[in-house]
Amino acid sequence: MLRTTDGNDGDLEVALITGGASGMPVPDQESHLLVAALADRGVRSAVVAWDDERDWSRVPLVVCRSPWDYVARADPFLHWVRATGAVTRLLNPAGLLEWNLHKRYLTDLIERGVPVVPTTALGPGSSAAARTAALAVEGDVVIKPAISGGAKGTIRVAAQTDEAREHLAALLRSGDALVQPYLPEVEDGEVSLVLFAGELSHAVRKVPASGDFRVQEEHGGVVLPHDPTDAEQAVARRVLEALPWPSTYARIDLVTTPDGPLLMEAELVEPELFLRAVPAAAGTFADVLVADLRG
Repeated sequence: MLRTTDGNDGDLEVALITGGASGMPVPDQESHLLVAALADRGVRSAVVAWDDERDWSRVPLVVCRSPWDYVARADPFLHWVRATGAVTRLLNPAGLLEWNLHKRYLTDLIERGVPVVPTTALGPGSSAAARTAALAVEGDVVIKPAISGGAKGTIRVAAQTDEAREHLAALLRSGDALVQPYLPEVEDGEVSLVLFAGELSHAVRKVPASGDFRVQEEHGGVVLPHDPTDAEQAVARRVLEALPWPSTYARIDLVTTPDGPLLMEAELVEPELFLRAVPAAAGTFADVLVADLRG
C-alpha cells in the first residue's frame, strides 16, 4: 500500500487521505499521481491515513482519496470526518461525506427527480411485510449492504427465493440494506463520469467479466475509454445539482437502459478516479485543489 508520511504538519499543505491502521482491501494505485501533480505546482502534499495521530487543524486542505477501509469502521471514520471538518478545510465537505456514506442517499436523489435505478432501503427494524414487498418483483434483484464498497456483500439473486430472503435477513441483522432490480444492461458496461468542481474531466466504461455483473477490477472487470453521450452528461449534471452540498470531486456511475441513463452510484467519499487512464486528469484535479487552497 502506498502511504507517504510527513512528520511536520506545518510543512504539509494538502493531506490526501487513505486507509487506516486496519489495512486496505485493495491498493491505492493513483494517489501518487496527484502527489506528483501537486508538487509540479509547488504544493507540498502527502498520502496520510485517516486515523493518523495528527493535528489536522495544521493542515490547510484535507482531501478524501482512498480510505477504503471505512466500510468496516464506519462509525470511527464518521467521527473523524466530523472532527476534521470542524477544524480545517475538508473535501468533499463533511456534511456531503456523511450523507453519501450511506446508500439511502439514492432514495433522496429519487425524491429530487434524479433518474436512479429503483431502490428500496430497509433497516433492521423493517417489518416482514416491507421485506416481502421489496422482493415481490419478477426476475432477479441485487441485494447489498447500505454501507459497502467493492461489491462486498452484494449478490444477484432471483427475487422470490429463499436465498434472496435469507441474504436480506442476514444483512439486516447487522445494518441497513438495499434491494434493486437487476438491470441486464450492466453486462454491457457501467459508465463512470469523473467531474472536478462540477466540470467533466473524463469518463470510462467498466465492463464486468463474462457471466458476472460486478465491474470492479478485483472481480475481473476491465476499464475502457469512453466518450460520454449528451444524455449521460445531462444526468451527471442533474445529480450534482441535486446534492445537498457542492462537490469538489465526483464520480457518477450510470447504466444505460431503454429509458435512458440511470444513476447507479454517486461516488463522493473515496472514489477511484481512474487517473491512470487519462494522463492529464491528475493535473486537472491538482489545479482545482490548488485554486481551493490559494483561494
